[in-house]
Amino acid sequence: MKKLFLSTLLIMVFQLSAQQMLVGTYNIRYKAWNDSVQGNQWQKRCQVMCDQVNFMAPDLFGAQEVLWVQLQDMLKGLDGYDYIGIGRDDGKRGGEHEPIFYKKDKFQLLDHGDFWLSETPEKPGLGWDAACVRICTWGKFALREKPRRHGLFNRWRRGAQKVFYYFNLHMDHVGVVARREAAKLVVQRIREMADGYPVILTGDFNVDQTNEVYTIFTKSGLLKDSYETARLRFAENGTFNSFKPEMFTNSRIDHVFVSPQTHVEAYAVLTDSYWTRDDVDDALKGNDAPQEISFDSCTRRNISDHYPVFVRLKLDFQQKK
Repeated sequence: MKKLFLSTLLIMVFQLSAQQMLVGTYNIRYKAWNDSVQGNQWQKRCQVMCDQVNFMAPDLFGAQEVLWVQLQDMLKGLDGYDYIGIGRDDGKRGGEHEPIFYKKDKFQLLDHGDFWLSETPEKPGLGWDAACVRICTWGKFALREKPRRHGLFNRWRRGAQKVFYYFNLHMDHVGVVARREAAKLVVQRIREMADGYPVILTGDFNVDQTNEVYTIFTKSGLLKDSYETARLRFAENGTFNSFKPEMFTNSRIDHVFVSPQTHVEAYAVLTDSYWTRDDVDDALKGNDAPQEISFDSCTRRNISDHYPVFVRLKLDFQQKK
């Protein structure tokens, strides 16, 4: 009887100390004139993207390549989200943002900030051999938990605020040294700032799972790749598509890294698309289909030149000592 009580106690403590959530990373592709010329208009992509995100309803997700005007469009289309993040060019609204979107009703923002991936992290500037100014946005969050009755656990619950850190970045696409040194800088900042709290790191790293920069994160002792440790996995393609639905790659350059103690339940790369009608007047019929059904000739298009990654996980809030 005593062993049963202790086992039940341990299970209850674990359930109270772990929190399941859905997180993600999404390089949305900046609003470029030449994309619109090729049929990948931002307004349509934004609508489909927001519909996709609202359906998945991640608790938090990091986005990349978000210009200020795109940020405003996303905030209008997303359901119940706030964000943190600044423009990389001037620390205000200039240039791309790497924002962290979070559900306002689920999280309390305790602190947040940004640092540049350069030799001068506290101010805008190019780093090392980078082609573009690069930035990392971070937030310190606490879960907003509704009061619950748990008998003898009431006192324990009141004293345990569930806190974690979330980092989101976009590393350079050209600079080899810049990516290496940026990875070291991010690991250093996580080590200094998180101080034992659970950590989630998302972003477009512009390196895949075979690159030496990837191992700087996975061998740091602070992070693991959610893809490698997921119990369930739905990933039939890599994460970059160049706006071409027919293309396949094994490379994953958009990653979700988490603290080693985190339980990763499921990982997915979502390859959802939408369709735009071609300039063809004739209605089409399908084989072995009711003839009442008509088809339009269309072009299949990807929402972005990256596929989003979503991960269902449980953070271990017993990490902090």
